[in-house]
Amino acid sequence: MIKFATSNSGKFKEARNFLLKNYNIELYQIKDLHILEIQDNELENIAEFSLKELMKKYNQKMFVEDAGLFIKILKEFPGPYSSYVYKTIGNKGILQLLKPYNDPKDLSAYFKSVIAFYNPDKDNIKVFTGIVRGKIAKGIRGKKGWGFDPIFIPNDGDGRTFAEMGMKLKNKYSHRTRSLNKLGKYLQEFNIK
Repeated sequence: MIKFATSNSGKFKEARNFLLKNYNIELYQIKDLHILEIQDNELENIAEFSLKELMKKYNQKMFVEDAGLFIKILKEFPGPYSSYVYKTIGNKGILQLLKPYNDPKDLSAYFKSVIAFYNPDKDNIKVFTGIVRGKIAKGIRGKKGWGFDPIFIPNDGDGRTFAEMGMKLKNKYSHRTRSLNKLGKYLQEFNIK
């Protein structure tokens, strides 16, 4: 039994649906995350630290995921601080910060997802990363999704934001799908359930 430690129900639903559909892996949620959190400039460090904190409470197959939006012209801000930035200034605040920049190249950005997985049978941690490159939209578009989805347009898409696509199409391009796919392949290859 593999558990995903997250209090974000949307993130859990996305991961559960993807792993079940593509790898026939059933996923369970650990919602009680009362752990020490670090601030760091690297998502990998944050994910590994969080996982190690959870390992003190749970000795089972589990993973955590940390993700961020990195905007080139803002020196990769908000990056690992994306959750805090979304809660404080939101999509409107990000668009306000980008107002002085008119060149489309200035709006280039990427979403990054980092999964840290612990297998107590092997007593090891594996890290999987997924990145999707794109740009920031000029305005908030779409009602589906959450977080920065209404302002992010993936390069590989059809010009719509993640929030305009819906879950099925978003998952085709998503940074989280890419890291989950790497996790799924690993679990399948080593027959970890």
